[in-house]
Amino acid sequence: MLRAPVTSTQITHADRLWLYAIVGLILAFLIIPCLIVIPMSFSESQYLEFPPRAWSLRWYDAFFSSPEWRQSAIVSFKVAGATTVLATLLGTLAAYGLFKSTSIFKTVIRGVLLLPMMVPLIFVAIGVFFVFARIGMNNTLTGLILAHTTLAIPFVMIAVSNGLSGFDLNQERAARSLGASPAYAFFTVTLPQIKISILSGMLFAFITSFDEVIVSMFVSSGANSTLTKRMFANIRDQVDPTVAAISSMLVVASIIILIGAQFIRRKTKAAAL
Repeated sequence: MLRAPVTSTQITHADRLWLYAIVGLILAFLIIPCLIVIPMSFSESQYLEFPPRAWSLRWYDAFFSSPEWRQSAIVSFKVAGATTVLATLLGTLAAYGLFKSTSIFKTVIRGVLLLPMMVPLIFVAIGVFFVFARIGMNNTLTGLILAHTTLAIPFVMIAVSNGLSGFDLNQERAARSLGASPAYAFFTVTLPQIKISILSGMLFAFITSFDEVIVSMFVSSGANSTLTKRMFANIRDQVDPTVAAISSMLVVASIIILIGAQFIRRKTKAAAL
């Protein structure tokens, strides 16, 4: 197997062992710290320690029995769900409009829409805070959803644009020539062919919102605090293993979501063939 060619230049797997070793070390450097959190979450100790001297589920119980932690989790799910819907809708429309546009300002418009992804988040957070302070939207779910939607739209746009790059617009034109309205042509011809890209964009939008902490620290507080903001406050003030328990659940949930997304993608491709 190691002597099998990897590329058309007849480079074998054995010739690339050094590259595989480097990649493996980089992956281990990135992944191991995340995996260490999992055994730390089962520690009996009052403080974070690795390896645990005694095992317990007390910190998972501390999370589920705490009204503050549960409220923060509910807020995060509400905000992430609403953000996913809004960002997917607006990001898909933006990507589709730019795909069909022939305007000379197309590149400028795309750059403006992608700006929230390129500007440091602290600048976005400060700007959003002062704007929301003037219109009374700080410490509201609506304000938090709008701020997260702004951050998530670029990820949806990129995902959908990648899907549209392989789409032949002549198919939609053919549907239009047969009497289909623009909306009907989009939903029956274009949408089925880019739905995987849209689903990917939805996943990115959800993760972007659920994982966001900097903007949340500026525009949310009290009962509207997100889970990530409360975790940050916990690390800053007391550092108990409840944060490790929450992090472990988030890591496992992320793995399950990614595996599910890959499974759906493969099933969709197999059905298309």
